[in-house]
Amino acid sequence: MPIAPATPGKTKLGWIGTGVMGTSMAGHLLAAGYELTAYNRTRSKLEPLVAKGAKVADNPKAVAAASDIIFAIVGFPKDVREVFLGDDGALAGSRKGTILVDMTTSEPSLAVEIGKAANEKGVHSVDAPVSGGDVGAKNAALSIMIGGGEEAVEAVRPCFEVMGKTIVRQGGPGAGQHTKMVNQILIATGMIGVCEALLYGYKAGLDLETVLKSVSSGAAGSWSLSNYGPRMMANNFDPGFFVEHFIKDMGIALAEAKRMDLSMPGLALAEQLYISLKANGHGRKGVQTLLLALAQMSKVNWTGR
Repeated sequence: MPIAPATPGKTKLGWIGTGVMGTSMAGHLLAAGYELTAYNRTRSKLEPLVAKGAKVADNPKAVAAASDIIFAIVGFPKDVREVFLGDDGALAGSRKGTILVDMTTSEPSLAVEIGKAANEKGVHSVDAPVSGGDVGAKNAALSIMIGGGEEAVEAVRPCFEVMGKTIVRQGGPGAGQHTKMVNQILIATGMIGVCEALLYGYKAGLDLETVLKSVSSGAAGSWSLSNYGPRMMANNFDPGFFVEHFIKDMGIALAEAKRMDLSMPGLALAEQLYISLKANGHGRKGVQTLLLALAQMSKVNWTGR
């Protein structure tokens, strides 16, 4: 039997996880006219969604019982396992034909495991991690990397289109997570370059705003430079994406690389720098805080602009 595409006013959605990105993403779905039931471990963080019309559930199982499609974006693989496969998890509350969508950056193997467990119950599973940070979430401009059955993915696509701009199915279960690892590997070493370049310009006495005008639109330009560069220059180290979550992502990528007999020295270096950053109390800061660790190495008194 074909899976009906998500339709505002008809399809009931569930949402698990209202962190830096989740609140904005769920808010877009509410604004598009979808009925939504939400859960978060810290109940007070649901208030912005409740104000927009969301209902509240006591656990992921209850979210699933009230929903046709359940989305989750949480912190770590252990959280993913709990909210989907736990006794009070979404799969336990799902009926045949329900679609589970994990938008957390997590382990490809876990996405495959969830897919198998869901299939045994007649439930569909999709892994759909995202890139774009808090800005992409707020502006509904995320890149969504998707793994799962084509029919289930197409049924959820109307919801993805509300949250993002680049929506690509990469293959079966786990393919979305593998693609996100590619994304994180690119960002990891790129952030080192962004931070070192800004420190060089700062130490050389250049006006960094003027420097960015010259380099951001050329071959050296990147999303990280254009979005994180101004934040660093303004001494804004608030999280668009947490340092501790980035360390988790790099750990997953390195483990997968080891399994595939891939040597990744650049990624390993980036992981070590970020681990040092966390050890110095910056785990809940944004990934752009790497600048401070590199500045400290050379005893640079960074003051921004």
